[in-house]
Amino acid sequence: MKIIFFLIVLSLITATGFLLAFFWAVKSGQYEDDITPSMRLMIEEDMIEKIESKPNSK
Repeated sequence: MKIIFFLIVLSLITATGFLLAFFWAVKSGQYEDDITPSMRLMIEEDMIEKIESKPNSK
């Protein structure tokens, strides 16, 4: 029975760690990609350079 409680606590700690890592990634701008890599195949290179050279609107 002790092992079940240990595993529950361990899983809650792991889930909390993943949740904190997700919030950190969102806060640091990891998900602010306007042009995804899959769409880059369909866009000309000069258009990508123009978009990437624009300053952020923050």
